[in-house]
Formats: sequence, C-alpha cells, structure tokens
Amino acid sequence: MKPLSLILLGTTLATAAQAEFKADVAAIRQVGAEGKGNALATAAWQNLAKADAQSIVPLLTAMDEANDFAANYLRSAVDAIVDRELTAGRKLPQADLERFIGETKHNPRARRLAYELIVRISPATGEKLLPTFANDPSVELRRDAVQRLIDAAEKALAAGDKAAATKGFSEALTYARDEAQIKKIAGELRKLGQEVDLPKHFGFLTHWKLIGAFDNTKLAGFNAVYPPEQAVDLVATYDGKLEKTHWADVATSNDYGMVDFNKSFGDMKGVTGYAFTEFNAAEVRPAELRLGCKNGWKVWFNGKLLFGRDEYHRGSRIDQYRMPVELKAGRNTILVKVCQNEEVKDWTKEWEFQLRVCDASGTAILAKDRPPTPKGSATAKAEAKKGSK
Repeated sequence: MKPLSLILLGTTLATAAQAEFKADVAAIRQVGAEGKGNALATAAWQNLAKADAQSIVPLLTAMDEANDFAANYLRSAVDAIVDRELTAGRKLPQADLERFIGETKHNPRARRLAYELIVRISPATGEKLLPTFANDPSVELRRDAVQRLIDAAEKALAAGDKAAATKGFSEALTYARDEAQIKKIAGELRKLGQEVDLPKHFGFLTHWKLIGAFDNTKLAGFNAVYPPEQAVDLVATYDGKLEKTHWADVATSNDYGMVDFNKSFGDMKGVTGYAFTEFNAAEVRPAELRLGCKNGWKVWFNGKLLFGRDEYHRGSRIDQYRMPVELKAGRNTILVKVCQNEEVKDWTKEWEFQLRVCDASGTAILAKDRPPTPKGSATAKAEAKKGSK
C-alpha cells in the first residue's frame, strides 16, 4: 500500500496537470483571425502535443463550439500525439473514441477525426461502424456511409439487377446530403426510369411572388428602400424603373430551385427585383435559410433583415450563404431582394437566386402545405445544369 503522502502528491500533480491542460485549451480557443492570439496558442499547442493518448478524446471534445482557427490547432495536437504514440508502439483509446463518435452532440469534424483514427488502428471496426452513419447529423460521416450504398447499387446495376440497383440508389438518395452524391444518384435513378424530385429533397422553395424592376443605376438600388421593404402588399402597383409594376406568381421547375428574374421581366440591367413567399412551418424549431446568388442581395425573415451582399457576378453555388433562423409554428415570411448591375458582358446576364430551408445537416425542412414541385418544361434539363453551377 502506498503511503498517504505519495497518494496526496499524486493527486496534487494530477490536479495541476488538469489545470494546465484546461489553461492550454482555453488559450487555443481564444485564437482568431489575422493572427489574434497565435503566440499564446502556439505555446499552448506545444504543451498539448506532448500529452499522452488519454488526452486525445478531451482534445476532440475541446473542438465543440471552437472556431475554425482553434479547431485546426486542436486537431494538429491530436495528430502529433497519435503519430508519436503509434510510432512508439502504444495503443490509442479505441473504446473511448467509439463512445465519443456515438455522442452526436460533438463537433462533426471532431467525430470524423475520431472515426479516421479508429479506421487507422482497427479497419474492421471502422467498416462495422460505417453503415450506422447513413443518417448521422454529421455530413462528414454521412458521406462515406452514403458512398457505400452508391457502390452497392452500382455493383447491382453492373450485374444487371435493375430492381436492386433502383432500391439501392433510392436508399442512398434518402440519406445523401452531399451535392455531388445527390446529383450522381439522381442521374442514375432517372436512367432507370424513376422520377426524382430534387427541389423537395433539397428543400428549395419553388413558388414565389416576384416584383420588378426597380432602379439600380450606379448600384444605388442595394441601399435604396423600395416599397416591398416597407410593407409587402401583394395587390399593390408601384412605379418601376421603366413602367408600373406589380407582384406576379412564379413557380420554378429548376432542379436546384433557381428563380430567374429575367424570365419574368426580360434581360434587364441596372435593376432591382424582389421575391416573396410564405413558409408554413409545422412547429417551432431552428433552421437555416441557404441562399445561392451571384447578384447583390438581401434577405428578410419574418420582417427582420438577416444579411446582404453588395457584390456582383463572382459566381454562385448551392448553400453559398447560410443564415440561421428560428421557425415559428405556422406562417413565416421570406423576402429576397436581388440587384442586377449595369455590366453587359455575357457572363453578367444572370439575375437570379436559389433558396432552401433545411437543418444544420442540410436535411430539408418542408412546409406543411408545400405545393407540388412544378413539372419540368422543355428547358428543365438546361435549367438544372445552370442551377447547379
């Protein structure tokens, strides 16, 4: 039996080590953009990187709510510990890593890193865990599980089993959140003669009220407050840039929910338009409005300005901008302002946006009364190609 003095000494040393660990993590979590806190974070990283394997899961846990700069420091510390421990022939805490992955509240990147470590030390365990991630809130983990389903469906298709391939691709689409995977799966299902409602899968809003065009000469329209910003009156008529204007119903059949102002108002330049819709939510819950737009834009949710960008034709993509909101049960309003500049080059013609409602994992949140997705027109394929650029 150890003397009491040695037990107390060990406890004191352990407590001191824990305090130092927490202080180092705190220093790293203070790091920010433009080098803020880098000196302290670097010193803290050097201490943490010397820790043993039992510090791996606490470091992964420290990534919860850490900014990207801090998360990179913490991941680097984990990498240093892992490389040293494995080189020395020592084991990693596999059971602790598995428990960490199972707690979905943790940072998605941290859980992904934990999975990669398990695959590194026990590929069989990694293979066993992979199917459980198909419906995981972490897109990072979900992607590999979905790819496994895609691979199996492709194998069935190569063997000539179209029924199994259709079932496999359909299951993969149910869980897929990665745009490239979704596009691949949808293409395969359509080749197999299946209808695929991509706007519904993504949660794109396809039915809008549009009004335009107001003036944006010399880019003045972005800050100008036109009538729709003061109050949305769907039966009103206003003075536009060239003529009287009023709200008009628009429904897009684009696979990626692209709403094209040019289709409603013509190929105009130096103008501003608005789009309005209502979202009937089933319950109170957090959500994200995700916008893609290469024009100047602003978005209001339930009358509150969320964000805006006074930039033009720098490219657009799905989920380009993410705006967290709190849906209220019942009627929620969304107003989008889209400004077109006066450039006349071919690549500046687009005057459009796409917007979807989803949760943090990219899973669509659908309105209680979501209208049917408009059937594709003769130009649907071209629109879909343009909408996903």
